[in-house]
Formats: sequence, C-alpha cells, structure tokens
Amino acid sequence: MVAAIAAAGLPVAAAAAVVHGSRVVACSAAARAAGVRRGMRKREAQSICPELTMFAHDPDRDGRMFEPVAAAVETVAAGLEIVRPGLIALPVAGPARHAGSEAALAEQLVDQVAALAGVESQVGICEGVFAAGLAAKLGRIVEPGGAREFLAPVPLTELSQPGADRSDLVGRLHRLGLHTLGDFAALAERDVVGRFDRDVVVAHRLARGLSERPPSRRTPPKDLTVRQTFEDDPLDRIDSVAFAARTLGSRLHVRLADGGLAVTQLAIHAVTESGEEHSRTWRAAEPLSASGITDRVRWQCEGWLRRREEHRPSSGIVRLTLEPAETVSGGALQLSLPAAGAVPDADDRAARAVGRVQGLLGPDAVFTAVLGGGRGPAEQVRLVPWGDLPDDDGDGDAPWPGRLPAPSPATVPPEPWPAQVLGPSGAAVAWTARHRLTEHPDAVVVGTGPPRQVLSWAGPWPAVVTRIGPGGSRRVVRIQAVLARQRADDDGDAVLLTGNIGRDGVSWTVEGIYD
Repeated sequence: MVAAIAAAGLPVAAAAAVVHGSRVVACSAAARAAGVRRGMRKREAQSICPELTMFAHDPDRDGRMFEPVAAAVETVAAGLEIVRPGLIALPVAGPARHAGSEAALAEQLVDQVAALAGVESQVGICEGVFAAGLAAKLGRIVEPGGAREFLAPVPLTELSQPGADRSDLVGRLHRLGLHTLGDFAALAERDVVGRFDRDVVVAHRLARGLSERPPSRRTPPKDLTVRQTFEDDPLDRIDSVAFAARTLGSRLHVRLADGGLAVTQLAIHAVTESGEEHSRTWRAAEPLSASGITDRVRWQCEGWLRRREEHRPSSGIVRLTLEPAETVSGGALQLSLPAAGAVPDADDRAARAVGRVQGLLGPDAVFTAVLGGGRGPAEQVRLVPWGDLPDDDGDGDAPWPGRLPAPSPATVPPEPWPAQVLGPSGAAVAWTARHRLTEHPDAVVVGTGPPRQVLSWAGPWPAVVTRIGPGGSRRVVRIQAVLARQRADDDGDAVLLTGNIGRDGVSWTVEGIYD
C-alpha cells in the first residue's frame, strides 16, 4: 500500500486501496478509518469511501520500492530477511542488547526507516515470523513464551496473508464454529492431521505460535549455488535484469528439483563492475517455485539499481549469485518435479501472466467462466473477474424445474437473435394460460431471412428467469427445433428457441445453436 501511494506521488494520509481480482488486498489507514477492509469487494469499498483511490496489484512495484526500507533497517540490525515486500524479519536478541532494550530497538528502527526511506513503519516482537508480523500490525512487544496467548483472540481471517490465501480454510473453520486462532489452536494436532491436508496442518502450527514447519530443515550442499557473469554486458537496465533473473532462477529451480529439494530462504549476491558487493536474503513462508525465485531476484536487483543516487551502485552488475540458504524436501513444493527441467510450474506461470494482464488493463478487464445453477445455457455460465470469488448461486447439479436437458448448445450468441415461430396456420405461436403452445411450430424466421420449415422439435420447457435487471424476473418458454436446409450443401440447423412471455404475447429469439 505504501509503495503504491509513493509511486503515485500521493500524500501518506490519502485514502487508498490496492485491488486484486476485484477485491481489496491492502488499504491505507485513512481508508480503514472510513470502513474499508481487506477482502472487501471493489464496488463496496468505493460506496463506503467515495474518495478512495484504487491501485492495481503490482508485486514488481512493491518489491522494487521496498529495497530502501530494507537498507534503512540494515543500518540498525544485521542479518535481516525479507519475508515479502512490506515485511522484514530479523533476530532481535543481539540488536536489542546493543540498543539497551527491545523497546529502544523498535524506536530506533522506526526512526531510521522514516529518516532514510521517508515512510512510516511499525515494529512488533514475538516468537515466529507469523506471530511477529501480527505483532507488528499492532505495534506490540510480546514477552518470550507468550506467542500462543497473544494469538488466541486474533480472528481466523489473519491466517490469510499476502502470498498465502487461506480464505477457503477460514470459511470451513467458521462453519465448524471456530472464529479465533485460539479456537483453532485448541484442536488436537492428531485430529487436524487426520482430517485436513498439509496446508491446514501448517496453519494449525501458526495458530499455536509455532513456525511453519518443524525444525527439520537441512543445510543445502554447496554445489546448489548458481552464478552467472555479465562482464561483456553489465546489468544496468531493468529489461536485462529481468531476463537474467528468469534464466538464473530457472537454473536454480531445476538444480534443486534434481536433488529433491525446494528453497525457503534465498540469498542474492551481486558484484558490480567497480567491485561493489550487495547481498540480501529473502525468506519464504512456503517453498519457492521457479517463478517465485525469479520474482525475488528481479525485485532485488531492480531495487538496487533504482536506489537514491547516493546509495545506487556506481556501475552495472557483472556477477550475480543465488545461494539457497535453507531448503526443505521437494515434496513440500506442490509441483511436478520431474517436469521442472522442461516447463517448471506452468500453471503458476500462466496464472501470473493473467494476473499481470489484469494489472495492466484493470481488475474488471479479465474474466473467467464459472458454472452455476440455472435453467438456460446463458444462465448457467457467468463471467467472474479473474481472481474473484464467485457468488454462491446454488448447486449446478441440483434439480432445476424447467431446466433445458442436455446437450447444451455449442454456440450461445452474446445477444439472442430475433426470430418468429409460425404455426401451420401461418399465425405466430403463442403460450396459453394453461401452459401450452397455441400451435405446433411449423416454420421459423430468423432475423430478416426467409421462413425455414421445422423438420422436428422438442419441448416446451417453461421457466422463470431471475436476476434479469435489479431484482426482476421474466417468464420464458424454450423449444428445440431442427430447421430445413437453406442450400443443397447445407446440413440444416438445430436451434434453441426462447419465447419471452409478456402481456402482449410471446416474442421469440434464437438463444443457441447446436452442432
């Protein structure tokens, strides 16, 4: 949120929100004061706070602009790790002794970030990265051993963090009557392991104030480190950095996969043409995929190259090294490791590409089709903004009186085509009060075309269509018909005809075409 406001040149006190998939993923203090909350729909947030400024979700922007904050923190305490853009973890024991106390250390960190990076920050101290992150949101210093007690009253929604969407889990736990981390932590671990998958077990450990994984990590072998030199063409442009990051990230991912490993802590080292050395360590709550490694390398290098003039490298990067500082078994990474050498995490890359397009065009410009309940083909498929949670419109497999039988039409035009359905007498076919057609369909006129004989037909299927307009509904009747050929080489058409029943009779349209 801070990065988006700074990039736009808005004042820190502005009411602003970052939107991803038509939902708010972050909001400023002014927006929260007006009632905007994370997870809220975009239109709902705008109705609550009309002066709200919306920004698209842009991880590249966040990662690039977070480097000055990390550099400021590093002037006070060494050994920091970037968990994600916006969150830094560092050991507190040594720096606190040097500062005099934990409270004094927190004050020094806030002052230094404000002086060097020009942004406000909050510091929290607690055992475990997850608990410490929540403590930072509240500005709390939790005594050693008090993590579980501190987390107990926290709402379950805090389990869903950037980069770890657990909204489905939160919904399931709410249905079980659990509403706080303390409620969840009270469940026996054996019961959680027996009923839920690995991700839920990880969330249960977090709710108990423990780390994401038990302390079973291994020290990675030295031969996993990958490096590349760019002496002939130093990296001093963002496009060349992005290409190098993708190449080097894929090499590291494949090398880890060959050893059955995944990285959870990545050290990035860069050497410039003038001999300057820069290093930064990134920590991940979940094992990094190939795209996750690439993103962090690109964010870090862009952050170095776009620092303020006095802190920026004086020349381009000539050597880039990626060192896995901490690894776990490759089974913890939900990917197909044998395919990693060819197409690592293809699904994840496709999702990121779609998300990138959405970031460029806007949250309401990219849609995905969602199947749901309904009686006609157009009602059963809805377009939902990419990444948004579809509304619960009922079970699509449940009985729907008047529902059109399978198969569904192969083609459904965006707007139904106007048509006329004529009976043997030449009069328009209508619908009676006793729910019957006035005549059997004998000919159909589509648009301004000639009448075409009905070779066979099926139906009718009367139904009430809702959600047409604000709270409105309409009565319709559908029939299927096979129309005679228009040309000698034509196989004819099988069409779905829909009659809209009104006070003045029935107006027919072609709603779909069958193959």
